[in-house]
Amino acid sequence: MQNIKLNNGLEMPLLGFGVFQMTDAAECEHAVIDAIETGYRLIDTAASYQNETQVGNAIKQSGVAREALFVTTKLWLQDTSYEGGKAQFERSLNRLQMDYVDLYLIHQPYGDVHGAWRAMEELHAAGKIKAIGVSNFQPDRLADLVAFNKIVPAVNQIEVNPFNQQLHAVPWMKSRNIQPEAWAPFAEGRNGLFQHPVLTAIGEKYGKSVGQVVLRWIFQRGIVSLAKSVRKARMAENINVLDFALSDAEMLQITALDSATSAFFSHRDPAMVEWLTGRKLDV
Repeated sequence: MQNIKLNNGLEMPLLGFGVFQMTDAAECEHAVIDAIETGYRLIDTAASYQNETQVGNAIKQSGVAREALFVTTKLWLQDTSYEGGKAQFERSLNRLQMDYVDLYLIHQPYGDVHGAWRAMEELHAAGKIKAIGVSNFQPDRLADLVAFNKIVPAVNQIEVNPFNQQLHAVPWMKSRNIQPEAWAPFAEGRNGLFQHPVLTAIGEKYGKSVGQVVLRWIFQRGIVSLAKSVRKARMAENINVLDFALSDAEMLQITALDSATSAFFSHRDPAMVEWLTGRKLDV
């Protein structure tokens, strides 16, 4: 597994395993165990996924040392404040059954992000978090956070896929030493991604699946990616993208697919902001 060095010197695997929407407890535990057996060392969860306990159980059962893994979880926005952030983090840590997490993210760019960030800076100083970052922040929100706080976010986890490539945001983040990380690299199969003629043709050339082509494209852009599956064979396929390389021309072919539009929703849509901020979860 190849790693990338974050702005505080911490090394993060470039290929990770996510557990979003894994709501069946037994299935989630089994999937994480399989992922670790397959070779994944980056495991990404969140308080709002409501499966941190299962992730912690699986890691304990995996037989792999905790320090060999890179574990991410996230602060759900109902507690995006100084006191709320500290309290929810401790609950997450208890569910994960860990002494620390490698990466802790503010999950959504709403609420008192500055207060939450100061809490995270203190938790980082106390050794409970190795790196702190955010998720779903546009460059303007990142610039605001950086301007008024001590620590620059190590990571920003955002939607990146062939239809929403973040061609402005990714270079901007890299210029500020903020590591981009891709959620939904396959756009959950929307817009016919797995049947797209450009992607299938490239895959046929290398004897690779469309999923492998997409993950290789993200890898070559220097972006961390999170793929999810409950099938061990698919997990192995998704991690097997280091034995081929896309040409500059093929990278440009994929660039041409960009629509600069989310496959899901806009975080700047007032209706979506109202819906997200109204989600009060038992976390």
